[in-house]
Amino acid sequence: MVLPDPDKKKSDEWQKGLNLAMSLSGWLVGPLVLSLILGQYLDQKYQTKPWIFLILTGFAFLITALGLTIETMKYIRSLERDINKDKEINKDINEDRSHN
Repeated sequence: MVLPDPDKKKSDEWQKGLNLAMSLSGWLVGPLVLSLILGQYLDQKYQTKPWIFLILTGFAFLITALGLTIETMKYIRSLERDINKDKEINKDINEDRSHN
């Protein structure tokens, strides 16, 4: 049986954390900035200041909350899979040691 490389695992964990941070940042900034720009433009165009801006900003907050929840749940499931995989590897290693 080939044992997993601990240095590779640390590298994978670091990359997962960075990916999560970038994804969450995108969900925080993207919808809000888009709603701010689009809301101001549409309010000026239709002379409805500040109603379209406020509605789009509220909608953007909902989208942001949903996106953050989805990404966080994906990350939690990924961590659970990794923990289960580690448990299986440790179980296999312990069984191999007990047979020797």
